[in-house]
Amino acid sequence: MYDNFSVNTPESLSYFITQSQKIIPEKFNKKIKVAFLSSFTINGLAESLKVKCSYRDIGCQTFVGGYNQYNQEILNPDSELKKFNPDLTFLLIDIRSFFGDFFYNPYNMSIKKRKNFVETKLNELISLVNTFEKNYNSTLIISNLNNISFSIYGIADQKTDFSLNDMVNHFNNLLKIKYKNNDSVLIYDFSNFVVKYGENNVFNYQNYFFGDIKVSLDFLPRLADDLLPFLIAVTGKSKKCIVLDLDNTLWGGIVGEDGFDGIHLGPQPPGNTFYEFQKYLKALSQRGILLAINSKNNSSDALQVISEHPYMVLRKEDFSSIRINWNDKVTNMKEIANELNIGIESLLFFDDDPVNRQLIRDTFPLITTPELPSDPSYYPKILQELPDFSLLKITDEDRNRKQMYKDQENRKILENQSNNIDDFLKSLNLKIVIKNASSFTIPRISQLTMKTNQFNLTTKRYQENEIKNFSHNEQMLVGCAQVSDKFGDNGITGVFIVSKKINEWYIDTFLLSCRVIGREIEKAMLNYIINEAKKAGVSRIIAKYIPTEKNKPIEDFLPRCGFAKENDFWVFDVSKPLKMPPFLDIQVES
Repeated sequence: MYDNFSVNTPESLSYFITQSQKIIPEKFNKKIKVAFLSSFTINGLAESLKVKCSYRDIGCQTFVGGYNQYNQEILNPDSELKKFNPDLTFLLIDIRSFFGDFFYNPYNMSIKKRKNFVETKLNELISLVNTFEKNYNSTLIISNLNNISFSIYGIADQKTDFSLNDMVNHFNNLLKIKYKNNDSVLIYDFSNFVVKYGENNVFNYQNYFFGDIKVSLDFLPRLADDLLPFLIAVTGKSKKCIVLDLDNTLWGGIVGEDGFDGIHLGPQPPGNTFYEFQKYLKALSQRGILLAINSKNNSSDALQVISEHPYMVLRKEDFSSIRINWNDKVTNMKEIANELNIGIESLLFFDDDPVNRQLIRDTFPLITTPELPSDPSYYPKILQELPDFSLLKITDEDRNRKQMYKDQENRKILENQSNNIDDFLKSLNLKIVIKNASSFTIPRISQLTMKTNQFNLTTKRYQENEIKNFSHNEQMLVGCAQVSDKFGDNGITGVFIVSKKINEWYIDTFLLSCRVIGREIEKAMLNYIINEAKKAGVSRIIAKYIPTEKNKPIEDFLPRCGFAKENDFWVFDVSKPLKMPPFLDIQVES
């Protein structure tokens, strides 16, 4: 199911076109509708992305607009694009089409006119995007323009003010600035794609003259690799934790046989490959990716290296879960997921041993287990090219995830020392701040709707632009709960979305992150909704529990809080009080 081979797969475009015909998107757990609009021929791109999505349990239904018909597709209210109603839309524009005749010789214009030309083209695109935003409930991803390696002026181009590549860079910078704070419009760095693979590889003159193909047929699957992170981010399929082996993975050699001084780790070969790999892992950890260890080893030997080796970049405090023992790696993997309280599908396994890799693939197909070469110098590159950690935006909760798990360890210690659950909850000094949806909270609200499975009443999934639209609708109540206690800040961990009717409100979404389940936070959120309903003169609040394979923990929440069953719905009489735990300090942000 998963991409258990190198990221740049060797399969040809014809392979992906053939395989895509066998895929039924409706059968997958996650589903998404993706549209492609382009100024050039992209036959095979949608099929490649569809197959690559299937490796990650994403059912991708696709639509490809007509050749260079992106303006018509967006502007026509009865277009096939409108009928398709995409969740995600890629708008791929190439510089030859976009700049037209000025691509080959812009120097016939003055510098001022060249700048005006760039701004005019940008404004044309902005106007088209404005129409798209108005008429489509879809995230739009626009490609920027790539630089060109040749110039009519040759080497004199470097002495030319506002050259063609200066025009491209100016356009790209303005485009980035324009949509930097727009959650529904994203920029795909196509220029970086061309740099990564080389213009002579990406652009093939034979393909170009044959069918206006601006990305060669050999590299369309790689373009699909580059677009895949957007789908992973939007569908909430990003990974949370890298589970690492130790011997010949974080250092060279086997510590149990080679000894503390005999392993390879440091700034000089052969230890520098592992040294560099650890630096990259450290950077991922600092942006919020959890690290864990699953190693068959003598615990004392391995921990000595982690604690004392002068060139060990990652120390014990960098790992949120450690399993160094002689148990099988399947058992250890289950324990790591349970300890971190995350789904097994949120893990990525990195191990030099092909036997262990295959064991994990066979047992846990939802864990991404990349194939590794015998040469460890490629380890950083493999991890860098995996799209599994893709997020549209890094939130404070993401950056602080490691510290939050450390705080959770302290809570568990306190819970074990308490006489009963009530004493434990009272001693936590819980504080809940109810917040409205805003530019600061919307990314996290969306993220929680995409990822939360257990304590989730309806498991509806919403993208950022959808949450933003809800927040601007006076008939909707959108909010979240930030939870903290004496050990630290859990961040935004609860979300509610309510549809307002004249006499009754309907709870569309109600969820709580698994890391704060069992602390009565949900009652603070519900109490806020009830109070707001009272202020609005509403008599009833209606909700529906939609069961899934994973959301059983919320099954009895509604009856436990006083909701009565009416047919397929649960109803709460607003005139009745909701009994609140005395240990909750609830505040409402103005």
